[in-house]
Amino acid sequence: MNSERSQAYGKVMKWLADLGPAKLHQSEQDVIRDAADTLLFAEDESAETALAQVEELAMTLVESDRLLEETAQQLLRDLEDAGPATAVA
Repeated sequence: MNSERSQAYGKVMKWLADLGPAKLHQSEQDVIRDAADTLLFAEDESAETALAQVEELAMTLVESDRLLEETAQQLLRDLEDAGPATAVA
């Protein structure tokens, strides 16, 4: 973990606090929070799996008009930045 990853993790947590309750069900918030935790602390394939789960959730939210594509993309970028380089390779 480094400061850049920590800052990206903070962005995801702020996003969840600010928009999560208005945009997401609790179970969806939990998926994102769990993925962020995994990405921040993992250095293996569990990071890739966590990111893939949120990518799938984000696509579902965009397709159902519950989240703007731009918002979903920013969330995914912040999650990627919180993870190890191997998760986004």
